[in-house]
Amino acid sequence: MKEVYLVASSRGSPVSLEALRASFESEEMTFLPGADGKGFNVEAEGVRVEVVFEQRPTPQEWTSDLFSGSEPALSSLGRARSFYRFAFEVGSPQPTVPVFVALMCARILLLHAEGVLVDITSSKVHEAEDVAELTELDFDIRDHLNLHAVEVIEGDTPLWVHSHGMEKFGARDLEIFHLGEQDLLPAEAFLHELCTDLAFGQVPALRTEMGTSEGQTFMLVPSEEARTNLLGVPLESFEGHEGLFLTVVSPQGRHNTAELLRPFRERFAQEPTERTESMQRETQALLPAFKARFLRRGLMEPLTFVVRSPFETHPEGNTVTEQLWMEVLSWDEGIVVGRLVDGAVHTTEWRKGAHVEVPEAEINALALSREGRTLDEEEVRALLNAERPM
Repeated sequence: MKEVYLVASSRGSPVSLEALRASFESEEMTFLPGADGKGFNVEAEGVRVEVVFEQRPTPQEWTSDLFSGSEPALSSLGRARSFYRFAFEVGSPQPTVPVFVALMCARILLLHAEGVLVDITSSKVHEAEDVAELTELDFDIRDHLNLHAVEVIEGDTPLWVHSHGMEKFGARDLEIFHLGEQDLLPAEAFLHELCTDLAFGQVPALRTEMGTSEGQTFMLVPSEEARTNLLGVPLESFEGHEGLFLTVVSPQGRHNTAELLRPFRERFAQEPTERTESMQRETQALLPAFKARFLRRGLMEPLTFVVRSPFETHPEGNTVTEQLWMEVLSWDEGIVVGRLVDGAVHTTEWRKGAHVEVPEAEINALALSREGRTLDEEEVRALLNAERPM
């Protein structure tokens, strides 16, 4: 059993076990009261989560700089008078399953005990609303990790980027060396992709050449081996990071990974404004026919209707506009309701799977797919032209 989460509550006493039993059993989860009459165990999906109640104020050494989270969440943590400690066997039966079950337990508990969830492995603090989204929306590894960039040498590529939070999935955290400021966003995208694979139990063979989704090759090597050929990095750089990592290196075992990250930079390139405006004009001309075809879809409709529109994100307090795609679910009086098919790349403000509403006037691209195959431009135009009145 590994302790992974804490529910920090403003309550000074434990929640009634009978009240909790009713809530857990309504979710078809087996509830087992603890011997002390305060804690409890929950069983679901072949997973057992042990929850221990502890009545104590927030430790004074838990300053807000040790955790990431919203100001309300960090403030709530500072006022906590008691804690529920969650532990489970990590990595089994499938790495994300015990994490999901524990999050469901926390979600139910937070309905009875006002407070926040603390992810010990990543030092993240989640508000109750965040926990509900984590259990309802598509999996996003960014909700479960923190990535840190530390300057460990001098020069143009001084950064060591590493993750915290993979322990909850029964895996080592990842690290990569010799990065520059321009590599940070691409490195985040690459590490998030790789950590997602690890979280779902897709563990690659160590010391074996493998490829990214963009076709670039690399290897994973245990940190106790990979760090032996790191030149110029003082050992004190790793103080507080004594745990074992998996290190990303080139297929030759070197720490030169700039080429590996090159394709990931394109994900953060801003689309030229002229291109977006041109696409929006073309899309708006096709939109009436697209809308008409959507509104007359049948119960066994083979077509999937997808549109793109701008969404604001706020990385580090800045405002960035991202163009996100969503599957159309309904269309009512000029408002399109849909489900995001991709999440924002800069933050988790707009998560994959979230339901959103956008004015149809903001749609700047559209697509159709039939039974999983995206139609090409000529096929789309031919299909939509059939919707136009003669």
